[in-house]
Amino acid sequence: MSRNVLDEAHIHPAIRQTITDSNADIVQEVQAAIAANKVVVVGMAQNPFPKQARKALDALGTPYQYLGYGSYLRQWRRRNALKMWTGWPTFPMVFVKGSLVGGAGDLKRLISSGEFARMIAD
Repeated sequence: MSRNVLDEAHIHPAIRQTITDSNADIVQEVQAAIAANKVVVVGMAQNPFPKQARKALDALGTPYQYLGYGSYLRQWRRRNALKMWTGWPTFPMVFVKGSLVGGAGDLKRLISSGEFARMIAD
């Protein structure tokens, strides 16, 4: 399986740097958090699903890093950079040991199946 990503050969050279630089700081911040933590939750205010993911992790006593970016009306352009980087269309974005595992519902399914515990085991 491969994601549909526009090949760089189909991006005009005059705009490549603009694409590269567009909100690169938010992607780098999330990448740094992923490198430093076993579990990272990326969310936003007013959205109940990041809170559900955090609540599920809190119930397990699992440490995690939370990064919140704006609300429905604030910082949506910055959040788009994360959506384009991951290909994941919604928040939260939950990362476990460097891998995107999905959102709150996906995390809950991993917890219920026991796979989450296996993933974070050293």
